[in-house]
Amino acid sequence: MRLGSYYDGDGALRACALVREATLLDLGAADESLPLHLLTVVNHLDDLTPRIIQLIREAPADACVPLDAVQLGPPIRPGKIIGIGLNYRDHAAETGQALPEFPTVFAKFPNAVTGPSEPIRLPASSAQVDYEGELGVVIGRRSRAVPQSEALAVVAGYVIVNDVSARDVQNRTSQWTLGKSFDSFAPIGPFLVTADEIPDPQQLALAVRVNGELVQDSTTANMVFSVAELVCLLSEVITLEPGDLIATGTPGGVGAARVPPLFLRDGDIVEVAIEGLGSLRNPVAAALGVG
Repeated sequence: MRLGSYYDGDGALRACALVREATLLDLGAADESLPLHLLTVVNHLDDLTPRIIQLIREAPADACVPLDAVQLGPPIRPGKIIGIGLNYRDHAAETGQALPEFPTVFAKFPNAVTGPSEPIRLPASSAQVDYEGELGVVIGRRSRAVPQSEALAVVAGYVIVNDVSARDVQNRTSQWTLGKSFDSFAPIGPFLVTADEIPDPQQLALAVRVNGELVQDSTTANMVFSVAELVCLLSEVITLEPGDLIATGTPGGVGAARVPPLFLRDGDIVEVAIEGLGSLRNPVAAALGVG
């Protein structure tokens, strides 16, 4: 299934499912017993999946919405966003760093979340805003100390993430969180693709284009730590909750490592595509005030 959220006439997010390429099914309109918000759906995904699949097949006309008539929002607003740094061999190489023995973990705050087609806002306090196309892992059940062999079973699904980063702010200290957490610095979407449709998250092509130019071209097979390893290692320390998002790292080709550097500017278009998940496309908007 492909599950998402769209803005209704009052600007509220409503959970939906993709029925066909150009049609959304409003889950709450199709069945009043279903949650209005996708995060609640994810909390109960195992129980709700049979009903949602049935509704997708039936596609009642009065609950269907043309995709081009609405604006998609972020599929979910996670409670935690856990970022992984230096998790692709080519990205570690281009930054001149050795492959890590343990995952490099940082936080992005939920205020950074934005949706497909919504703008990445350039903060006035940074002149080095960079793109990072990443595979996002959405947790489906409360998990603690999960064995690696069972780790993929706690994943609800996958999304595309752009881990936008203000490099000059990020590199002020050894802690990256501020440079990663400006408002709009975590575009996600366009849909949450349920885990049953992605049997092997380590075999997905990933590409990023800025204004149509290919700048990142890799595959999740190049990760240092796999999705299963990350879920296992993180859950040893952090209780993972339904809807939590793990951004699994970016491959080589980031703007800061290019010669000359390629940082985002007002009017740019950034598109992240991952095999099986679709494409996440965001414009870049002019600078706002600090923060």
